[in-house]
Amino acid sequence: MPRVLLIEDDRAVREAVALALGHQGHEVAAAGTGEDGMTRLRSFRPDVVVLDLMLPGMTGLQVCREIRGVDQAMPIIMATARGDEVDIVVGLEAGADDYVVKPVQARVLEARIRAVLRRATTAQVADGIPRIETHGDLSVDRAGMSVTRQGVPIALAPSELRLLLTLSASPGQVFSRQQLLETVWEHSYHGDARLVDACVKRLRSKMGEPAGRPRYVQTVRGFGYRFGPR
Repeated sequence: MPRVLLIEDDRAVREAVALALGHQGHEVAAAGTGEDGMTRLRSFRPDVVVLDLMLPGMTGLQVCREIRGVDQAMPIIMATARGDEVDIVVGLEAGADDYVVKPVQARVLEARIRAVLRRATTAQVADGIPRIETHGDLSVDRAGMSVTRQGVPIALAPSELRLLLTLSASPGQVFSRQQLLETVWEHSYHGDARLVDACVKRLRSKMGEPAGRPRYVQTVRGFGYRFGPR
């Protein structure tokens, strides 16, 4: 049974979402503040965190950054009351794996939770692709779902790892943002390219890619992204 930590300021929303997720088979722990959420995180040990961006006291962005400071692998879905581009981009760059705009439809949130949990537990291994690959000073272990650069482990969030696995499985192939949304985030509709761009930015930073001259995750202007040559 997936364990969901719901950190939501509005009590009515918190209770309604918790009830809906419970009916979908999730075990839910709820918190109304960021401080309470961090306490529950340590005791409840969730599989995924659903995090309201607008919280009193400790903000959702602060909570997201604090979680990422201690656990890169924890899936985080950010909820924002506004479809505000700045809020969404800042939240994604803080380490959120996905986001939903409030008021949240239960079926949409359920689908996002299932997808982010699959990203956290499934490494796509294409036919003919070795389980451990070497690309320059980068090593990708598909079986162990780990990445190192010059022998030093790189801690990646689920979406970052899934994005790298997808791109590196086909070096040189150009993927559009929509293709990556469908493959990595499982968004079957015309999705939000900001998810892809923010994830690429975080991934490049963690891999130590030089600004403006990425070796591995390269931008193909007007099309999307590709993984650099072996």
